[in-house]
Amino acid sequence: MSMYIIDDHPLVRQAIAMLLRRMRPASKVIELEKFSELQAAIIKNGEPELFVLDLLLPGVKGTSAVKDIKTMYTTVPLAVISSMPAGEAEETCIEAGADIYIEKSTPANEISSAIQGLFAAENGDEEVVAVGETKLSKRQKQLIVMLDRGLSNRDIATELDISEHTVKVHLWRLFRRLDVKSRTQTLHFARMNGLL
Repeated sequence: MSMYIIDDHPLVRQAIAMLLRRMRPASKVIELEKFSELQAAIIKNGEPELFVLDLLLPGVKGTSAVKDIKTMYTTVPLAVISSMPAGEAEETCIEAGADIYIEKSTPANEISSAIQGLFAAENGDEEVVAVGETKLSKRQKQLIVMLDRGLSNRDIATELDISEHTVKVHLWRLFRRLDVKSRTQTLHFARMNGLL
């Protein structure tokens, strides 16, 4: 399994690669300058376990690279890292399929924590709650209860002893699983389906 970093800034790319190698020494880290190099790199270096993608790549329009990756590798975690402030860009990237949005100005320990959060969410608890065709993990069921209590991301992070980035990842995956876009829609779904 390999982790792929696609960023046209060599310094940023190398810094992220160092971070990933420290986090997961057994994994292969592949650095790419262009999105167009990705398919050949995957054929040569093996199946992906993570993508870290710069949002502003030459020759790539908007979030098309995010959509392309998520179409081909729906279950592989995808972190978008960008120099653009989160705001609207974050929402657009998440809607396109990214699992998390990280600003390049974020300190290294927080970037590391956010990416660890992706792996933690990926290797989450067994699926135990079935709602029609939808299956939820213990953690996702727990999040619904916490949302119902009106807890903020920070409160949830404190209560679960995880980072706020990890909370965001869990919430985005829950929203995707339920095919909803907000906390309010999640709670509505939960009430309509007897989860609360």
